[in-house]
Amino acid sequence: MPTISVDKRELFDRLGREYSTQEFDQLCFEFGIELDEDTTEEVAELTRNNQPSEPPQLKIEIPANRYDLLCIEGIARALNVFLGRQSPPVYTAAPANHTRKLRIDSSTKDVRPFAAAAILRGVHFSPSSYASFIDLQDKLHSNLCRKRQFVAIGTHDYDTLAHTGTFTYQGTKPENIHFTPLNKDKEVDGYQLMDLYSQDKHISKFLHLIDKSPVYPTIYDSNNTLLSLPPLINGDHSKIKMSTTNIFIECTATDATKLEMVLDIICAMFSEYTEKPYEIEQVEVVNPDNTTHLTPPLQPRQIKARSSYINSCTGLTTTAAEIVGLLSKMGLPSTATGEAEYDISVTIPITRPDILHECDIMEDAAIAYGFNNLPRTFPKAYTVAAPLPINKLSDIMRREAAMAGGTEVLPLILCSRDENCAYLNRHPDELKHAVHLANPKTLEYQVVRTSLLPGLLKTIRENKHHALPIKVFETSDVAFVDQGLERKSKNERRVGGVYNDKKGSFEVAHGLLDRLLNMLAVHFLPSDTRKEAEKGYYIVESDNPTYFPGRAASIVYRPPPSDDQDNDGAFASLKSTLAHALPDSLKDLVNSRDRVIGSLGIVHPDVLNHFEIKNPCSAFEFNLQEFL
Repeated sequence: MPTISVDKRELFDRLGREYSTQEFDQLCFEFGIELDEDTTEEVAELTRNNQPSEPPQLKIEIPANRYDLLCIEGIARALNVFLGRQSPPVYTAAPANHTRKLRIDSSTKDVRPFAAAAILRGVHFSPSSYASFIDLQDKLHSNLCRKRQFVAIGTHDYDTLAHTGTFTYQGTKPENIHFTPLNKDKEVDGYQLMDLYSQDKHISKFLHLIDKSPVYPTIYDSNNTLLSLPPLINGDHSKIKMSTTNIFIECTATDATKLEMVLDIICAMFSEYTEKPYEIEQVEVVNPDNTTHLTPPLQPRQIKARSSYINSCTGLTTTAAEIVGLLSKMGLPSTATGEAEYDISVTIPITRPDILHECDIMEDAAIAYGFNNLPRTFPKAYTVAAPLPINKLSDIMRREAAMAGGTEVLPLILCSRDENCAYLNRHPDELKHAVHLANPKTLEYQVVRTSLLPGLLKTIRENKHHALPIKVFETSDVAFVDQGLERKSKNERRVGGVYNDKKGSFEVAHGLLDRLLNMLAVHFLPSDTRKEAEKGYYIVESDNPTYFPGRAASIVYRPPPSDDQDNDGAFASLKSTLAHALPDSLKDLVNSRDRVIGSLGIVHPDVLNHFEIKNPCSAFEFNLQEFL
């Protein structure tokens, strides 16, 4: 959760009274935030030692979804409403005598396609409010904007811009960009700008957002003066100063929802300083298809809630009218509708994008009532915790593999496409069954693994300086695409192990496999008893390209018969049946219940080369969910 620092004296002035540290800590708790630190004593100690210090600060920890509390203006406003010292503000649009326009050109489609803007007029900054204005932008950039990836904020002195005509947001080729960056005195083009900020500790972190794009996003006024090159830097021509009274705010984004949230928060927090408090001048945004809309929209949302639902979650017996009073303390104007079911209508202001559902209304009502004041009752239902069956089996496998001398490893579930397929000598078509990341950060994290072997082999590669033998295992999930499920994918719990030594040692991997399956009451079936056996497992030679030819086997499991599983071929349609994997000489041994659950063998030399492993390895992997 973010922690913000506010000037203690200024905050208490805004709240209208002095608080002791204990009193303010209690107020924060009641409101659902937390006082992390009061630096008064620390400042006093520095003063006694004649050392420089800033005024006493209050460091307040706020919920990660409360973007309206990221500045002193938001915290003071919310606490004053909570304490009943003021009513929730109503944000209004300035009279539309002449609405400025921001036109979005289609050239921005592939770099940052969305933009919005607003104007705050008659602002009077003090040193503290000016610092808060800059600090709020930095905090929004850091969390909600995800380091400017989703949204970038630009603020300009409106009086330095052309006062008529249309602002233009367009993609411009780097060589055609000519402007003086903020706090610089030399004009540069796009390429020179990248070189200029490549070593800058602050701006260099954002260069990757646009440096590979054939065009850079740019904003011009009607005089064709370049105002901003988002998400990097504003121009020096229109920089904000303490003396600025009219502010032009522009936001560009890759996410339309977060764009609206960010602009709403900036405008709502600092519209209290405008000539007419809480009045915001809207800008008409013209999209590439010539459709238009006003930003920020300023229209509050309406959500209906049930007093019966709120009471059932909190254990209260309050009426709809009483809940309306509680919600008003949280800055949510509400009315009792008198309807039979949804008897409360709640107005959600533009500062509360975190409220998405009736449960969010319930949470605010509970905070206003006081968590410590909620009735304490024993639950009406009693349950006994128990592990999921698959987790219970997994723990058995971990314990037995460790007792057999193995070391458990926990590699990442993401890997590259090559590691998941080509490095294991598998056909590229197998990648069709893998879950792919749409926007991987690096080549190492392109897909969700479909096998445990890449992670096990990479672990041996990174630990090959250790003394031999190396015996590692893992019990974890792999994932596959499954269009038949709502989520279009499924997890599968598997057990895998690799033995690395100066010789192949097929018998070591087979021995560990046999031990693990015996602990699941699944015993090895010799060839002369397979026809009569009720349950068990056996191995048959296969041509799995991950393993050395002639040293590869499929692990075949025969589950016990049940009422809906008989020997008349009912399993012939199952995709995991063994028929396609067996040589003709062994097909007469196959029972209709038999299914391939995994593989076993000596790892192919090519696979070892791909993973930079010099010594032979034997390995196995099987699907644990078959035993549920």
